[in-house]
Amino acid sequence: MPADRILLQGMEFYGFHGVNAEERTLGQHYQVDLSVDLDLSLAGASDRLEDTVNYSRIYRVTRDVVEGESWKLLESVAQRIAERVLQEFPVLGVQVRVKKPRPPIRGSMLEYAGVEIYRTK
Repeated sequence: MPADRILLQGMEFYGFHGVNAEERTLGQHYQVDLSVDLDLSLAGASDRLEDTVNYSRIYRVTRDVVEGESWKLLESVAQRIAERVLQEFPVLGVQVRVKKPRPPIRGSMLEYAGVEIYRTK
């Protein structure tokens, strides 16, 4: 695994995921943190966008997944993000953290529920 990473932290989206029908109908906010592993030495030396991965494109892929098709599990949302990033970008690995702030768990006082996965090519 390379020591170089691009980080996109605290991305916020509105999606319609969850096991409960209300979650899938009303929707809610989601937070995503993402890091991709790749060699950044060429980009660091050249200062050319062509030699790295465009952050805006990674953001759009993440947004498209979270705001797109509904899934029951956060695990499925994270998996879809990882698959798309690995397919569409020249990266070696991707770490995805998906958080559901203040999840609708009766009687809970919970900042968020979330999952974190790491996938490689």
